Amino acid sequence: MINIVLFGPPGAGKGTQSQELIKKYHLIHISTGDLFRWHTGNDTPLGKRVKAIMNSGALVPDEITIAMLKEELDKNPNAKGFLFDGFPRTVPQAEALDTFMKENGTAIHYVIALDVSEQELRNRIAKRRETENRVDDAEEKLNKRINEYFTKTVLVLPFYEKLGRLNTVNGIGKVEDIFANVCAIIDKK
Repeated sequence: MINIVLFGPPGAGKGTQSQELIKKYHLIHISTGDLFRWHTGNDTPLGKRVKAIMNSGALVPDEITIAMLKEELDKNPNAKGFLFDGFPRTVPQAEALDTFMKENGTAIHYVIALDVSEQELRNRIAKRRETENRVDDAEEKLNKRINEYFTKTVLVLPFYEKLGRLNTVNGIGKVEDIFANVCAIIDKK
């Protein structure tokens, strides 16, 4: 089993890289953003709670995110591995994820951080806003999300660095070159 956390700020390319990693390693993709969008789009009870939080640009509280994540993991007991995209965003989430994975006889094996400058992020998201029209890419919400990442979420990296699981990849360049660099990390170990 291979379990990967793909880490990076909004617009770093996590979704793009996730698609390729899922194909190559036969992983179950768990994107908290996709889960939140599904729940809000289907107007589930959880979705109603999440919608109000997401619309303000704030992060969804840990207990909601972790409960939703556990539900997804439990749906796939025979998975070859999981790829976590957009989670964990806080050290308590990282600790909870490690505990949950350990309880299930596995662990997070690789944390891969896509390193992208803030200006590049803003350029990418401006293009994405034009093509995908995502509500979370609106300028005001985007500013909150980027600020949350660089002031709070980035604090998760030292947690994984201490555990010897953190790997950083330059997230600027051709998609296929970035993917090759990510795969080199996974295939080396």
